[in-house]
Amino acid sequence: MRIRRLLVTRPRADAERFAAALYGLGIEPLIEPMFEIEPGDPGRLELGDVQALLVTSRNGAAALAAATDRRDLAVFAVGEASAATARALGFAEVASADGDAAALAAMVISRLKPADGALLHIAGKAVAGDLVGTLAAAGFTARRHVLYEARAATALSPACAAALAGGELEAAAFFSPRTAATFIRLVQAATLRDRLAAMIAFCLSPAAAAAASTVPWRRVAVAERPNQAALLELLQQEVDAR
Repeated sequence: MRIRRLLVTRPRADAERFAAALYGLGIEPLIEPMFEIEPGDPGRLELGDVQALLVTSRNGAAALAAATDRRDLAVFAVGEASAATARALGFAEVASADGDAAALAAMVISRLKPADGALLHIAGKAVAGDLVGTLAAAGFTARRHVLYEARAATALSPACAAALAGGELEAAAFFSPRTAATFIRLVQAATLRDRLAAMIAFCLSPAAAAAASTVPWRRVAVAERPNQAALLELLQQEVDAR
């Protein structure tokens, strides 16, 4: 199956970066964000007892930089995209787990000591998994501070609905379970569920694939590692096989 056009469901800023890479593969992207990122009230960031900051998205890294002038604390990021954002915004000591929240927790536990101070997870209003709980179970003092909210789309755009109805999309990319679940809900509301049977769902992680698999697709493919580079590798394999 030749992939000519692929639906990108990430928030717009991230979607545009991913779309640029798709053009390099000869794939035309259709950007249809499932979430809009809205900054929240940062309130008071309690950093006096903190030994390290944890970010699980590019949005978290950007929100952190906007909420404090401090750049002296170590930042542990879930992946290279969020790590690169933190570095670009002035944080000098940044480490990337190059994986998911479980990989981030494992890296923190292996490198830090509970006695050296608290851990602060900079997050959105909705989070996947329980990073703070995992770290607390390992003996750390860990807390979460919400700095932004990802507001879900309430309907498919006319352009996306028309592309689905006309069979103009061969695939869709999902970077999180929540994104996949939101897309499926909107597709069902638009009575376009049957159109997915001709499409491939390319998923960043098994969790995203599980959320996508609540409806029938032509195929569900999962990246070997939970990062954008691995998802692009998966797409490259699909292109090379045709």
